[in-house]
Amino acid sequence: MKHKADRDPYLVPGLMRGLEALQAFTPSSPEMTLSKIAEALGVTRSAAFRTVHTLESQGYLLATGNGTRYRLGPSVLRLTYGYHASRELLEVAHPPLERLRDISDWSSHLGVLDGKHILYLIRLPANGGLSSLVHVGSRLPAASTSMGRVFLADRSEKMVRQMYSDLDSASLRKILEGRAADMQTTHIESVGLFESGLCSVAAPVRDMSGSVVAAISAAKVASDIPREVVRQVLQASEAISRGIGWRD
Repeated sequence: MKHKADRDPYLVPGLMRGLEALQAFTPSSPEMTLSKIAEALGVTRSAAFRTVHTLESQGYLLATGNGTRYRLGPSVLRLTYGYHASRELLEVAHPPLERLRDISDWSSHLGVLDGKHILYLIRLPANGGLSSLVHVGSRLPAASTSMGRVFLADRSEKMVRQMYSDLDSASLRKILEGRAADMQTTHIESVGLFESGLCSVAAPVRDMSGSVVAAISAAKVASDIPREVVRQVLQASEAISRGIGWRD
């Protein structure tokens, strides 16, 4: 039977074999000999050796039993960290964002930086509704959104310049001036910046290292931003940050 990598010219056979070797380790087979790995891959011992040697050199496999057996190494855990961290963030963030939405009657959101855009991962619309096209999976320009400005204020000037290296000097200067002002505040307020009549308040979500890993916001079509909503957004951002390990 043809290997999938043989049918798809864009797949890398060596990488496919390495991934299949890692997937061969299961709770019922936590350790395997080179022969067993070769059998699982359907290749010779010599072919399996190159794959195993490569994975071992990078820490994805560890040799045990005087080098005759192998088990998964610590690099596998590093690969899964980002996935589990993002799942943890969403699980921790949902209850505080629900409370924020319910007590303020403003729609609440959580987003992460994706290049020069904010990627929306949570959107909880208020009962009154929010006349916006934003939904989970939306990507909006970071410089034009309150959540995006949270990230720009946290990044170094060098990083922001690199992000917007394609802009003309006047546009870049405007973004840098806005960033400098935003760096002096605990939160970002926006009135009609992205959508006419739309008010929003955003605050950072920090991980255990203090780095900004996400931003939350409350938004509503309104004439102004009540101080009580600002306070509620800051309380929600602190609750989420503490939930993922941040300590001030």
